Amino acid sequence: MLQRWHDLLFAHWAVSPDQVRPLVPAELELDLFQGRAYVAVAPFHMSGIRARFFPPLPRLSYFPELNVRTYVRYRDIPGVYFFSLDAGSLPAVWSARKAYGLPYFHAEMSVNIDSQQIEYSSRRLQGLSAEFRGRYWPISEPRLREKDSLEYFLTERYCLYIIRARRMFRAYIHHLPWPLQDAEADIELNTMAKAAGIELPHVKPLLHFARFLEVLIWWPECVADSR
Repeated sequence: MLQRWHDLLFAHWAVSPDQVRPLVPAELELDLFQGRAYVAVAPFHMSGIRARFFPPLPRLSYFPELNVRTYVRYRDIPGVYFFSLDAGSLPAVWSARKAYGLPYFHAEMSVNIDSQQIEYSSRRLQGLSAEFRGRYWPISEPRLREKDSLEYFLTERYCLYIIRARRMFRAYIHHLPWPLQDAEADIELNTMAKAAGIELPHVKPLLHFARFLEVLIWWPECVADSR
């Protein structure tokens, strides 16, 4: 599957591993940086979404999305584990749940771009209440991050893990290295992580921005039977 990601904010909070561990399947090892777990809230919008060799489909090729995620390993392969993925397209939510088994939720969402600032809002329409409202913007030029840096650890991940029908799946992701920019944000409301059972600390998150990234996502493959 091909996707284009636009105007993405990474808002990361360091949290205690003890808080995250009960929320992540036991088969997955928490991936820690200097003993700390990280949770990200990541709003963005997508375009050009299509299966390989097929044209984009109406109502499925462009919509906003907002993810809540943490970082894991399985057999020494680092990846991403999603607590939730909110999307502004109900057909896309249904398709992603069926095809990937990911915890997608339909949400009322809007994205407005004014000069360099992105105004973003999301209100979940199904499941536990979860909302995000805020503005964010880049404050530096794009640059690649060093391999031993926290930024590299948080963003340069090339697979995601899913537990579905008591089986573990891995889906590989391919893209160029993230052209990250330092960022600022004015977050008015954020209950996204709370809906997943995570209390974020009352501190300023680590903020990064990416204007554009083209991504290829492979179909999930079963790597373990968790029964």
